[in-house]
Amino acid sequence: MRITKSIILIAGITVASPLGVAAQQSQPPDQAQAASPSQNDIDGQTMFATSCGFCHQDGGRAAGRGPKLAGTTRSDDFIADRVRKGKPGVMPAYGSVFSESQIMAIVGYIRTLEE
Repeated sequence: MRITKSIILIAGITVASPLGVAAQQSQPPDQAQAASPSQNDIDGQTMFATSCGFCHQDGGRAAGRGPKLAGTTRSDDFIADRVRKGKPGVMPAYGSVFSESQIMAIVGYIRTLEE
């Protein structure tokens, strides 16, 4: 009797698994894409606010613990490198946290800041 229940249980799992896979594969494309955002969906302003805004006050428009970033004369390469590597004792490095696209989105946001 125990063997029969085990076989039925295993058979039920085997039958259920392909149905679950089929249901996942039949999702409309827009739902499948919503789960994995593209590089164009990266919001530099939101990333800045949640990661950098604590030190760079008023969205980077005013100095706080970190310098004011609006109107900076630093190059995009310098800013991106500073985000990646940080500054010892002053700013944490985010190179292992953010993708290159995310770093460039933050740089792009900084470039939109007006004084």
